Amino acid sequence: MTRLTVPKTYKLYIGGKFPRSESGRTYEVATKKGAFLANAALASRKDARDAVVAARAAFSGWSGATGYNRGQVLYRIAELLEGRREQFIDELMATESLSKAAATAQLDTAIDAWVWYAGWADKYVQVAGNGNPVSGPYFNLSTPEPTGVIAIVAPQESSSLLGLVSVIAPALVSGNTVVVVAHQGAPLSAISLSEVLATSDVPGGVVNILTGSPAEIAPWLASHADVNGLDLAGAEQLEWVDLQIAAADTLKRVSGPVVGVPAPSIERVVQWTETKTVWHTKSLI
Repeated sequence: MTRLTVPKTYKLYIGGKFPRSESGRTYEVATKKGAFLANAALASRKDARDAVVAARAAFSGWSGATGYNRGQVLYRIAELLEGRREQFIDELMATESLSKAAATAQLDTAIDAWVWYAGWADKYVQVAGNGNPVSGPYFNLSTPEPTGVIAIVAPQESSSLLGLVSVIAPALVSGNTVVVVAHQGAPLSAISLSEVLATSDVPGGVVNILTGSPAEIAPWLASHADVNGLDLAGAEQLEWVDLQIAAADTLKRVSGPVVGVPAPSIERVVQWTETKTVWHTKSLI
């Protein structure tokens, strides 16, 4: 008996669950040669708003966890990626027309990036914070705190998995929650990553992944009053100046477009933090 192929319909990842787009829309994901691979959800404005609500609800718990705990959670994601490497390699080969060696190299680099950022979770405060010399019998201390909900446009040109990891991981290190628009043409590894997140220790709502058109979704995220930061790493082909203007209306912190995939750096962690300075009287004996 000949079996029928059962194409998979990839869904969104919002609040730790896998809903279809509220609009019911989907779009076809194809190989570079045009062969059908799967259907993916085409996220709408309502989906973006739902994702922001979920990210805001998860913020207090995630930001309130210790740096050591967040580091362990991020490291667990790397472990799970390692355990599903064949699936990710196959998806990268299909959607980006990569050789097995190139797909393996991209996956390995993505896993290494998770581990690298996980290691910073309980250390970045020592680098970004400091004790300030002041005149008088006081301690004056500056320490970084998370910005809040970060909306992200993932890199769109290439390296769909590595690009996604490179923008999500640094925002999570300090306790931010994220809403990310995945690579539009190669979203399969993004949804597979969300399946990894759902089976890891990451609380629901900490990471929310939308598939579809960045040009359609990004303006709503840029103007959303409950989004605190906007990462336009993958917005080079969009009207990103207009997105910056929309973000300015609600005083968001904005990071501009990046050519290629952002390399791991402590600067990408610190850019999504706010510095808090406190004074404390020295004890007098």
